[in-house]
Amino acid sequence: MSTPAPRPGLSSLAGYYSPQVTASVRLNSNESPVAPPDSFVEKLKNALDQISLHRYPDRQVNALREALADREGVLPSEIFCANGSDEVLQSLFLAYGGPGRSVLIFEPTYALHSEIARITGTQVITAERSDGFTLSEEIVSAAITSHQPDIVMLCSPNNPTGLTEPVEALRAALDSSALVLVDEAYGQFASYRAHDVVDPTDRERLVAIHTFSKTWALAGLRLGYAVAPSPVVENLELVAMPYHLSSITQRAGLLALEGQGEMEARVLTLKEERQRIEDAMAPLAVKVWPSEANFILFRPTTLVSNDVWQGLLDRSVLVRNFSDWPRLDGCLRVTVGTPEENEAFITALREVVGQ
Repeated sequence: MSTPAPRPGLSSLAGYYSPQVTASVRLNSNESPVAPPDSFVEKLKNALDQISLHRYPDRQVNALREALADREGVLPSEIFCANGSDEVLQSLFLAYGGPGRSVLIFEPTYALHSEIARITGTQVITAERSDGFTLSEEIVSAAITSHQPDIVMLCSPNNPTGLTEPVEALRAALDSSALVLVDEAYGQFASYRAHDVVDPTDRERLVAIHTFSKTWALAGLRLGYAVAPSPVVENLELVAMPYHLSSITQRAGLLALEGQGEMEARVLTLKEERQRIEDAMAPLAVKVWPSEANFILFRPTTLVSNDVWQGLLDRSVLVRNFSDWPRLDGCLRVTVGTPEENEAFITALREVVGQ
């Protein structure tokens, strides 16, 4: 007897993963290079004694939503929490995408945007960025006029390019009738976030998506949230699984928010280190795209990128290899690490590509 066939189209999905190989310096996954503060870990350990693990968690996530709403300057009814920003995206596509609906995505960008859309049966429409990986008001407006998507997906700063989406491109998207999603996983590294530049009266179709994985140094926790109009949040709650956010995750999110100062200090240090890496790369035989995230996209100009990636790995420095990806020919991406890790990367890159 054979195994039942999956639903049509499932076999065409590739799944998402970031290849991991052994290296002393791992700068390929855009994680925080440092763990959360010891004070947070101690508070979380103590909090476990107060959590009734035999009881279901707060389905409405009230305390965490109130804390995030206070931080974002919105109402608790405008906050939706989930297991990482990826589940936030999945919920958005379940509620506003699906069969017969479409999302407009500007490539190159985060691969999971299109992957999650396809998982939910949403048609993916692809538009191209400029040769410099940037967006313009004209590109966005033309693509929306041509395709009339139900959802427009932006990413700011964009992964893997590190470029912040121009304000004019965001406003062009909001001029349409589509729901506009802005993935701001790296937003705290950038010069602005979407809600900073959009008037409150123009936010009826704007959803900003955030994560605790990067600046809060909690990738292993899996916590993300959306800032969205209350009617959108109500629809997201309809497609979310009951009690989908554990009591431990909710409490950990609250405790993390108490460390606002530590988070801001981490961000400042990483931005300074990012500039130091860019300065060190400037005289080398690589093209570097200016970044407003915690990573830098670059392309060797005199050597084969696969050889450079291998040369770095031979020196026990692992970066992300995008050289064979569509639109990213020859590109590599390095995550900003600790000062010691960054120095190891700079030294290895100098040895591989030459001064």
